[in-house]
Amino acid sequence: MIKFNKVLENIKTYEAGKPIELVVREFGIAPEDVVKLASNENPIGTSPAVAQAIKANAAKAHLYPDDSMFELKAALSEKFDVQDKNIIIGAGSDQVLEFISRAVLDEDSSVLMSAVTFAMYEIYAKQMGAKVLRTASYEHKYDEFMEAFHMRKPKIVYICTPNNPTGDATSKEEVLDMIKAMHKDAIIVVDGAYMEYAAAKDTKYAITPKDLLGYENVIYLGTFSKAYGLGGMRVGYGIAQAELIEELSKMRPPFNISTLSLAAAIAACKEVGFVEESIALHQVQIKRYEEFANENGLKFIDSYTNFITYLFDETLDSTKISDALLQRGVIIRNLASYGMNAVRITIGTQKQNDIFFKHFKEVIA
Repeated sequence: MIKFNKVLENIKTYEAGKPIELVVREFGIAPEDVVKLASNENPIGTSPAVAQAIKANAAKAHLYPDDSMFELKAALSEKFDVQDKNIIIGAGSDQVLEFISRAVLDEDSSVLMSAVTFAMYEIYAKQMGAKVLRTASYEHKYDEFMEAFHMRKPKIVYICTPNNPTGDATSKEEVLDMIKAMHKDAIIVVDGAYMEYAAAKDTKYAITPKDLLGYENVIYLGTFSKAYGLGGMRVGYGIAQAELIEELSKMRPPFNISTLSLAAAIAACKEVGFVEESIALHQVQIKRYEEFANENGLKFIDSYTNFITYLFDETLDSTKISDALLQRGVIIRNLASYGMNAVRITIGTQKQNDIFFKHFKEVIA
């Protein structure tokens, strides 16, 4: 009988958003009639320039990519005013999270995070046998983080802003206050996967990698999966001081993103107009979700992301609502697995949102 590592006993498999194919198979709904608002993908797809770059490089699919990722790092360097030695590329920003965990964690260490946040922080920690510390609140409250930090001295602190799956954000001032109050023995991860949306909504919440580059133990994470529309290509990045990046690079396998992913990310990095268009659409459509909640007596978390979280009282059940919508071809994210009677809904196009509201009204009635 195979003996698996003991740490696996306490790890739950990450539950990804349900795919369109599942709804087609299980409920016999045509693919074009399925509305997926579960995984925070860009509802308008990707830019024409990115599609062209993928097409132009398709003939190179048999070749390994440039493992130095010189051109992508150069584009990110220009975008954020940093040097290429400050950048590490991952297959999604969550691969960089894995590098960090493997680099510093063991069975005698711990990680600190808010009560409700990105599930992979916990999973990567437990894979290394580390303990998981959570604050009492889903918000990143200074006092709660400081109390836990000084009491338990974690090796990694996760500050997810804007936070996934709740959508709230922590101001740049508050983040910097926490960083300054923590000792340099811990790596502080500022996960900015949704930062483009927060920066567009309120500059008080805008954090750039350069804001953090003066701290030797801080790394900023970003991704092309959200505002840039490259969820299916899996490209993310970490930006930190060169010494930290050098150590993390020892964890990176060769050719960790594909030839087509690399080409897509290079093109996307230059597509400022597409990102602005995506965010402008989002800012219009998210108001509909806020207005709907207010008109129907629903609570929601003020969102700085491309999704919104609806909070239910005892009269509504997030699991029953999510299942009923699924049978109608509308996929949203049930947050019951996070211990919340709530759902997370990606803000879609006007047509997608029209379909969601139609079915959601019927379901909650």
